[in-house]
Amino acid sequence: MANFYKDNEGLKFQLSHPLMRKIVDLKERNYADKDKYDYAAANFEDAIDNYDKVLEIVGEICGDVLAPNAEGVDHDGPQVVNNRVIYAPGTQQNHDVLAQAGLYGMSLPRQYGGLNFTMVPYVMAAEIVSRADAGFANIWGLQDCAETINEFASEEIKAEFLPRINKGDTCSMDLTEPDAGSDLQSVTLRATEGEDGWWYLNGVKRFITNGDAQIKLVLARSEEGTTDGRGLSYFVCENHKDNAIKVRRIENKLGIKGSPTCELVFTNAKAKLVGTRKMGLIKYVMSLMNGARLGVGAQSVGLSQAAYEEALAYAKDRRQFGKAIIEFPAVYEMISVIKAKLQASRALLYETTRFVDVYKAWEAIANERALTKEEKQDYKEYQKLADAYTPLLKMFSSEYANQNAYDCIQVHGGSGFMKDYTCERLYRDARILTIYEGTSQLQTVAAIRHVTTGTYLNQMLAYEAMPTSAEFDGLKAKLKDMRAKYEAAVARVLENKDNEELDFLARRLVEMAGNIIMGHLLIVDSSRENLFSESANVFVAMGEAEVAKHAKYIAEFKKENLAFFRK
Repeated sequence: MANFYKDNEGLKFQLSHPLMRKIVDLKERNYADKDKYDYAAANFEDAIDNYDKVLEIVGEICGDVLAPNAEGVDHDGPQVVNNRVIYAPGTQQNHDVLAQAGLYGMSLPRQYGGLNFTMVPYVMAAEIVSRADAGFANIWGLQDCAETINEFASEEIKAEFLPRINKGDTCSMDLTEPDAGSDLQSVTLRATEGEDGWWYLNGVKRFITNGDAQIKLVLARSEEGTTDGRGLSYFVCENHKDNAIKVRRIENKLGIKGSPTCELVFTNAKAKLVGTRKMGLIKYVMSLMNGARLGVGAQSVGLSQAAYEEALAYAKDRRQFGKAIIEFPAVYEMISVIKAKLQASRALLYETTRFVDVYKAWEAIANERALTKEEKQDYKEYQKLADAYTPLLKMFSSEYANQNAYDCIQVHGGSGFMKDYTCERLYRDARILTIYEGTSQLQTVAAIRHVTTGTYLNQMLAYEAMPTSAEFDGLKAKLKDMRAKYEAAVARVLENKDNEELDFLARRLVEMAGNIIMGHLLIVDSSRENLFSESANVFVAMGEAEVAKHAKYIAEFKKENLAFFRK
């Protein structure tokens, strides 16, 4: 029996991070639920033990059910029958087993049937599910919609929908349209308030993941005469069987084939307003998208883990010229690079998740009582760090997942090009990761602000000041030198006060920051438990070359060069 949690030391390690006590204490509010619910944690150690036990269940289901189903799901895919989606048999089994195990709504409050877990174990579960089947991770991960309902909806809506999600009702977030992809301000699906108190939705949505879900969060234009984001509101809509919402078609995709991506037609579909009118895009969707980007980070790391496992197993088993191919330098170097990118992106994933956990906990407490001055400062600091790290995570983890899937096929050689091997599916599944929930280019746009305001630089300096094992002094010296090159590059770009030049060089600056930060994270983690020292050495060497390359490009860049790229 396979267990995708127990066979991965790097996962359980994250539960031991020093910040976890603060995160759990904030989430549990002095463990008040222990007197109301027999499954509630009584103290910090009890909470971590609960996380550990539930993650073992997730790992077992993923190893024994989801992973064996993945190839069949990829082959069969979903179908549209009478304007409704029918999952592939393996997809339906995956969903049913996870729902029966109570693994939907893990992070929701216990009053709605949730486990009240922090984001760290929830994201771990998402990573494990993604390792088993990245396509199914989209269906399972859309329980993020419940977080938005819990955070912004009325008590009446929460009481109606959250217990259903905990029992396995599926979700979707219906944002994009044929003419409104990344530009969500252009959404035209119309929301009209009826005299009966309901809102009625009319229009078309496209590229909707799990589009025939039972509970739908829909971005729609509620204000007559508007054309921008200020006219959009957010609605929760139950997918009734009255054909008010029809699935026009399922997209025929390159990968993640088990996840139905739908075009939908809304015809007087009844809905309820979430939160305040006109705040749909400005507040609620932005919050949901940040959670979704964290989810893609977990999905990317899970797929990278799968690629590493496949590459390593094949290299140990495949023999050429009288020995296993892993003994050839060209092969073991590839596998070492896959592992280094995997462990670096995982370190970034859980650092980001911890930042999100702390600020979300303070946000929830602020809804119950006024925060002290010190608490407000802590809240703002962690919110800033979460905002800074989320685009960094989404960009790097998804790019690395693609690179690792590519190299996994290369390790397999010609066999990897055949559908007989899992790596072929991983390669196709990985391709969407740099695109949906905001392309890598959009993540650069979000991240560059934290280059120019010094957020990343301050974090580099904070990591440098952390005590680490003496064996990493050489690597830290390299990272300090990389940081100096980064500072010089940032100063060089900012001194010109040219926004077009900044936009053009933004990707290089963000990549420099990411390479330095992930190098530090690997050293900090290795100093707590020596699981990552090999990857720290490999990754810092790679990062050193990347930073030097970008620093040289920026130092020699001339504004007139832009004319060449415009041609």
